[in-house]
Amino acid sequence: MKRVMVIGVSAGVGKSTFARRLGEKLGIEVTHLDRLYWQPGWKEAPAVEFSQAQEEIVQRERWIIEGNYTSTFPIREPLADTVIYLELPLYVCLYRVLKRRIQFHGKTRDDLTEGCPEKIDWPFLRFILTTYDRRKKNMKERLERYATEGKTVYYFRSSKEIKEYLKNV
Repeated sequence: MKRVMVIGVSAGVGKSTFARRLGEKLGIEVTHLDRLYWQPGWKEAPAVEFSQAQEEIVQRERWIIEGNYTSTFPIREPLADTVIYLELPLYVCLYRVLKRRIQFHGKTRDDLTEGCPEKIDWPFLRFILTTYDRRKKNMKERLERYATEGKTVYYFRSSKEIKEYLKNV
């Protein structure tokens, strides 16, 4: 396990926390894609800049890249040897997003760029609600493909499975 993609069904599923803990255990630097994508003031990075940053990271011998951004999967997929997918129930994801909003009110989380204080709005919640089932189906198909390509695939569906894995890694 040298080049790891940590992806998930939704915001709030625990990708950032999982990746950070895995990185600590394995001694591998973690890249949070939200940190590359969002510039201060919640401005989107130019697509070319966002892609180039990932292209540089995947050339390293060891990496953990956390985040979905499916439009840039083709940059990470070919070089990843391990894919870890988190799929917790929708209500858990929503609860965590709301909890995170309260916990980090007016502050910037570690996995975001400075100048991007935690926020939540209706379009973001609607995005989570309306894409969850479709993403779940699409990710399942993607994971099956990864397995046939010889990648190691982990598919976690509960907090208990995640904790157990991190305890034993």
